[in-house]
Amino acid sequence: MVERIGNCRLLGEIGSGGMAVVYKAVQEPLGRTVAVKALKPSIAMDSGFAKRFEREAHFMAALQHENILPVYDFIKDRGTMYIVMEYVQGVDLYGLLETSTRLPIDVAAIITLQVARALDYAHFRGIIHRDIKPANVMVSHRGEVKLMDFGIARDDRLADLTDTGAGLGTPSYMSPEQILGDKLDFRSDIFSLGILLYQMITGTKPFVEDDARTVMQKIRLDRYASPRKLNTAVPRALERILARCMEKMPSNRYPTTQGLIDDLQDFLASRVPINHNARLVMFLREAGKLTDTQADEILAASAPNRVRRTGGDRAMLRHTLMVQGALFGAIVVSGLGIQAWSGRLSGGDDRFGAERGAPVVPEHAGFIRFVVEPWAEVWIDGQHVLTTPSAQRIALPQGRHFVRLSNPYFEAVEQEVWVRENEVHLVELTLPDRPPTAAAAPSPREPSSDAGGAPR
Repeated sequence: MVERIGNCRLLGEIGSGGMAVVYKAVQEPLGRTVAVKALKPSIAMDSGFAKRFEREAHFMAALQHENILPVYDFIKDRGTMYIVMEYVQGVDLYGLLETSTRLPIDVAAIITLQVARALDYAHFRGIIHRDIKPANVMVSHRGEVKLMDFGIARDDRLADLTDTGAGLGTPSYMSPEQILGDKLDFRSDIFSLGILLYQMITGTKPFVEDDARTVMQKIRLDRYASPRKLNTAVPRALERILARCMEKMPSNRYPTTQGLIDDLQDFLASRVPINHNARLVMFLREAGKLTDTQADEILAASAPNRVRRTGGDRAMLRHTLMVQGALFGAIVVSGLGIQAWSGRLSGGDDRFGAERGAPVVPEHAGFIRFVVEPWAEVWIDGQHVLTTPSAQRIALPQGRHFVRLSNPYFEAVEQEVWVRENEVHLVELTLPDRPPTAAAAPSPREPSSDAGGAPR
């Protein structure tokens, strides 16, 4: 391994593929950590691979968007080429799906929304990614989603580097028209993003090769199994979004990428009352990708002022307040409300702790932790204690307690929970949809039956 590339000092290899190797490095004039993607020496500089590598650098340098991995420099040296880009500390979606298999519904929708925003930005500039797949989506430790690898992207204004009729990409995530080698537009990326969403919420790809058909034949000819049959927690609203993305005919998909973004925002508005980046940080902690200390530091640093608002939208303003409640409320609730509540339940006296504002933990206490999809107000023994998502453990005297989980958009759930000393009881569930009233007519947007697969 060479020690320097331009003004970058290489620290070590962090990844390798068929065409390139990625190194972690320090850009010394600025003292910042970067990633250096190097074309392998075995690739000839006049080959198609090298031309695509250079085009990738130009594409990514021209796309300055928060959900696209930024490029800082492009270097030709020692008979090869290098792309200097942002170093993202995090995990790619491929790695997440290997460990978590099926993601929480709200987390999957947030990731899809962020990728859609990156694609909308690229599509407006005439660039089609053509290789949407888990390995090309990075989730940073700060809850940011970055779309990577524009190596086979196409710009309508430039000549295509792919031979006529040839289909570049990853077969399991290709659109039908990409498999056929037809001329593509932005709707091909929308189809691939639909496959990605399907995999995140069901834990499996919608089209899998078997003895009868290849995966490419299935994408072209077969319908996928309804995601609700594989995961009953999938809301119908999200199933409809996915179904429109994965229509076989491009003309039946979303007419603009912004249309997909609008539907995802509407879906998330009532289900995720906190900042989306914060929700992803919390998920990374739950998935074991961040420690409690790391997550707490990130959330505490980002909470005070980094809450997005949308042009006077009152609903978003309400979410802003709830963001601050979710991020700071854990401190307030644990330090004040739970402190007094725990002390009252225990009937104990901890003067030293009380004088210093420390929480009073009941004698012979056990703990409860909540993981609720999509979110809930948590009541224990008639008192409100927190709003999920939260990694906080609630200290309780050992014995029987009554838990109520409520969300205005879902059916409330009540449980009887037995707490044992020094043990953590995990309450993990998905709130059930509200049943329709007998007199209510079906909504024109709500299919009365999902027979025959996903709604169209």
